[in-house]
Amino acid sequence: MQPRDVRSVADARAIVEARGLTHVKVGVFDTDGVLRGKYMSRAKFLSALEGGFGFCDVVLGWDSNDQLYDNTTYTGWHTAYPDAAVRVIPESCREIPFEAPGLLFLAEFAPPAEAICPRGVLRRVLDRAEALGFGVKAAVEYEFFVFDETPHSVREKGFRNLKPITPGYFGYSVLRNSVWSDFYRELLDTCERMDMPIEGLHTETGPGVLEAAITVDDALAAADKAALFKTFAKIVAQRRNLMATFMAKWSPDWPGQSGHIHVSLTGRDGKPVFRQEGAPGGMSPVMRSFVAGQQALLPQVLAMVAPTVNSYTRLIPGFWAPTSATWGIENRTTALRVIPGSAKSQRVEYRIAAADGNPYLALAAAIGSGLWGVEQGLEGTAPVKGNAYDQPPPAGLELPRTLWEAAQNLKGSQAARALYGDAFVEHFAATREWEEREARRAITDWQLARYFEII
Repeated sequence: MQPRDVRSVADARAIVEARGLTHVKVGVFDTDGVLRGKYMSRAKFLSALEGGFGFCDVVLGWDSNDQLYDNTTYTGWHTAYPDAAVRVIPESCREIPFEAPGLLFLAEFAPPAEAICPRGVLRRVLDRAEALGFGVKAAVEYEFFVFDETPHSVREKGFRNLKPITPGYFGYSVLRNSVWSDFYRELLDTCERMDMPIEGLHTETGPGVLEAAITVDDALAAADKAALFKTFAKIVAQRRNLMATFMAKWSPDWPGQSGHIHVSLTGRDGKPVFRQEGAPGGMSPVMRSFVAGQQALLPQVLAMVAPTVNSYTRLIPGFWAPTSATWGIENRTTALRVIPGSAKSQRVEYRIAAADGNPYLALAAAIGSGLWGVEQGLEGTAPVKGNAYDQPPPAGLELPRTLWEAAQNLKGSQAARALYGDAFVEHFAATREWEEREARRAITDWQLARYFEII
């Protein structure tokens, strides 16, 4: 049996026993999309397959830097950080190439923590789609910079004067990917063997920046693959004494890093429903309402898509990132790009998303808002033609400019509460408020250079 064949508890038990494993790696993605996990003994893992296991709920009560939130109600010092119930996902089984025959299984939080678990949030959105008669296909593509640095060297340098693996502008470079073919090959092979195959991998515009397009799949599987890709791209790099970053923007001199999401719907018969021959842009009524819902709710759910303070440094004119809730047909200056094609390839690209987002929550935002538009029968604004940066944003569809503002929009959104649940909205908004407060405590290089002597 191969990892991709595992579909049940019985299959998971069989593959672990057949490989004679003494330990199994298990992980769960936290609020920020960071994989938290451990090795479990075979006996413990086999027991967890049947009845789940306890995982300290602090992973839902701290930030990406392990600092404890002081403004959330689900967990904290007031609850004494108990264990939360977690279930293993048998079909997530993967072999880790450099730990073969070792296996990795993903897990997710069970109730009551399920209400704020990122994977649980996306599953509820997909349940909503199923109830409406739709299946959801999705694919994520990531831009990420790779540096000739290590976790030690970047800290020794204070994260300044970092050396990318290649210099200058050189998009789609065959020279670069040939010189660095060993790294490219290992990344491609790792992704193939871990069931997150890459459809395309190339250099982007900027020093040491790559773009990877992950092959399309059902939306929940696509989110698993995207989250695992971010984790293991970093691992492959660090094992070669390199570093990959998925920050939305690491330098003011270069474009930010996107995490574009491609989405389409199928009907109960499994056939695509976004294409209508002869219609403008080939858009069916379902697709028009789906895009209209994404457009209408984008200012309300932006915190789920742009979840860090750094996210908002990317959303500026002229750097290939959208600045308002616009849409267009084959228009890369808008937040939502309708891509016409065959029935199978017709889709919407959610271009607002950056590389720093939690894939589960970014997909939940992109899909949930679209479904809301279908439910409401919405019609969006006219599509933008030409440069969206040169045109005023649609009335009422300006995007939040800070993480704090985005968190307030999310908290005040009745549509978001209906789509994702009050518990999640309250918890996630509080975590983003915390993130903004932590940023305000920082004394930046810009502040020192501007104020130290003169003021």
